[in-house]
Amino acid sequence: MKIALFGATGGTGQQVVKQALAAGHAVQALVRTPANLSLQHEQLTVIPGNVLDDTAVATCVEGADAVICALGTRQGDEPVEAQSARLIVQAMQQHGVLRLIVVTSLGVGDSRDQVPGFFKVLMKTALRKVMAAKEEQERVVKESGLDWVIVRPGGLTDGPLNGRYTFGLDKSIMAGQVTRADVADFVLRQLTDDTFLHKTPAIT
Repeated sequence: MKIALFGATGGTGQQVVKQALAAGHAVQALVRTPANLSLQHEQLTVIPGNVLDDTAVATCVEGADAVICALGTRQGDEPVEAQSARLIVQAMQQHGVLRLIVVTSLGVGDSRDQVPGFFKVLMKTALRKVMAAKEEQERVVKESGLDWVIVRPGGLTDGPLNGRYTFGLDKSIMAGQVTRADVADFVLRQLTDDTFLHKTPAIT
């Protein structure tokens, strides 16, 4: 399968790249600064460009079988999740690509009660703009008409892949820690598994 990937230089995105290539997939990644993606592989195509550039986004999506969006916003940067979602959806519709897997966060939308109190405070203060962008990102995806899955992880860590994570739609699943490697594993499973099609599973 050929995967168009957005957010390849982030922690989760890098895990998606490594695991996708190891599984035999081809990856074409749109990267603002190619030097930040040091991995080289014959099945990896790095496309220099910005996720807010519709031409660059369309170039990345063209020819793909599915799209994964693992974009995040670094502290102090302006959130790009909402606007990039519009461009990604537009490009997918233009090129007839249907499968879209998006990583957002627990705390977004109807998962607000699945995060601890301190995080709820952050959502209203330091993370207000980021969470608002993720809310809009999810809205755009849900209204896209595509075959989407929105993955909502808890607190991300850099531990190894162990496969011992909890996931599902049960609102009693509370945000704990989960490795980026495990999130990537779950994300890649959604490419061919329809269990959570048009749904927003939590993973923690």
